Amino acid sequence: MKKRIGSAVAILAACSMILAACGSNDSGNSNKPANTANAGSNGNATQAAGNGGTDTAAKADPTPVKIFSIQESGIDLPTNKFTTFVEDKFNMKINWELNASDGAKEKRQISLASGDYPDAYMLPAYIDQFSQADVLKYGKQGVLVPLNDLIDQYAPNIKKAMETDPELKSFSTAPDGNIYGLVAYAQCFHCSYPNKMWLNTTWLDKLGLQMPTTTEEFKKVLEAFKTKDPNGNGKADEVPLSGSVEDFGVRVVPFLMNGFVYDDDRNYLNLSGGKVISAATTPEWKEGLQYIKSLYDEKLIDPGAFTQNAEAFKKIGENADTQILGAGAGMHPAIFVNIDAGNKYSKDYNPVAPLQGPHAQYATHDAGGVAPGAKFVITNKASKEAQIALIKLVDYMFTPEGQTNGASGMEGIDWEKPGPDDVALGEGVTAQFKPIPAKEGDAPHNASWSGVAHFYMPKAYRDSFVQSTDIYNSAGYERRLYNATLLYQGHEPKELFPAWSVWIDPTEMDEASMLQTNIKNYIEQNELQFITGNKDLNKDWDAYVKGLQGLKLDRYLEILQKAYDASNQK
Repeated sequence: MKKRIGSAVAILAACSMILAACGSNDSGNSNKPANTANAGSNGNATQAAGNGGTDTAAKADPTPVKIFSIQESGIDLPTNKFTTFVEDKFNMKINWELNASDGAKEKRQISLASGDYPDAYMLPAYIDQFSQADVLKYGKQGVLVPLNDLIDQYAPNIKKAMETDPELKSFSTAPDGNIYGLVAYAQCFHCSYPNKMWLNTTWLDKLGLQMPTTTEEFKKVLEAFKTKDPNGNGKADEVPLSGSVEDFGVRVVPFLMNGFVYDDDRNYLNLSGGKVISAATTPEWKEGLQYIKSLYDEKLIDPGAFTQNAEAFKKIGENADTQILGAGAGMHPAIFVNIDAGNKYSKDYNPVAPLQGPHAQYATHDAGGVAPGAKFVITNKASKEAQIALIKLVDYMFTPEGQTNGASGMEGIDWEKPGPDDVALGEGVTAQFKPIPAKEGDAPHNASWSGVAHFYMPKAYRDSFVQSTDIYNSAGYERRLYNATLLYQGHEPKELFPAWSVWIDPTEMDEASMLQTNIKNYIEQNELQFITGNKDLNKDWDAYVKGLQGLKLDRYLEILQKAYDASNQK
């Protein structure tokens, strides 16, 4: 059940409108720089953006900087309008070292190993970034420059953001107190509860059924979808439930398991009284597997859900002849059905609230898409002038105006100020930014850096974007996801292990990484074998638990306990 980078990129590209503050369709020909007056939601974007700026009567020669990044579709960073804007604003000349998305990780590792690396790396977290282990390794080696002093002296907006959002500082501060890099701090509300279930409510209404609220009611709905011909074609071709194996909440087990015991869909870790434990050895986990196996045995779960990628999943959701999908697992329905104008099935799929099971009614919760590590680092190749120019550039993207110009596109091209009738995504929030929809047939605007510029998008910022109130229109898609997520909010356990933000002791990092991989793979392999019947839950359970002990589960939990106890996320 590994993350499939290629499919993830395809999903993100196909659903770019999900993230109102993320990318845009970058098209048009205007090269007009943004009007900085009153653009920020806090009313001081102009002043903040100007901190450390270089708008003087006589500028010195531009400071050259070399940045390693990726080439995304529809964006040419060297000729990009935002590139031109920031080069002029900060008196710098960027030499881009660009790489294809599917090869960025390998190229980054090769460049670091060779010693021929750039002044900085700036990478979308969803493509490739420095892991926590990378940050510590290259930070200790002196390859990465600590940013603490640069932030203190030249980055007031980054400094303020870390004071406002202590989690941001936790994500970025290594155990030795140094900030070797910055994460993409995007508090995506709908991303923070990724494991949703979307049910075909048209079929539900046709069969006279109610939205299920318990694990047993959900099973009965799936049984009806399988046996009562809800698509009306006289064939038993319905697929009651499907999913796939990547990230973005598409795995079917977590939503179902959360009625029994909390499934984090990461490393299967729970907290109990401040103690880190494995969910996958509990009696409730075994009971959850028995329930899921019963669905599998009755052919209510598509077997492909445990092996297929997102492309195959979408072929089921968008079956050419007739609608066949009853329920789909996923962070959002655009993973498995089209949501663009003229779509056939999008409105049919609506969210199921967390199911009440025998022991729980949990919803998987994480940091809202914030991946630990660093998307931006400065290396020891950068001159002092380059270091200052780079931190000022990133500091600008910690302002509402800078983040919007960088990630969504330039004002007047990809966004504009809202009108009096425009409604923000967040309830009771004043709208600040209104996306300008791309026109069909337009060439790419090439006015944003898209994910390369994702730096500081707290929930209040994202909530200030204008969204259509028609949730089944693509322009109101994020509102649809926002509303769906309200059903899941608050259903996480009171104690939650923050796996995404704890820092493991550097001396134990390699050991922990090896244990994590082996234990995670073992749990998932056995999970599948138990569900499909290749292993017997009654006969083979004890051997399975013994196997986990043989993989040093206790030692793994000990390392994580130490990291948690030292964390300010407690």
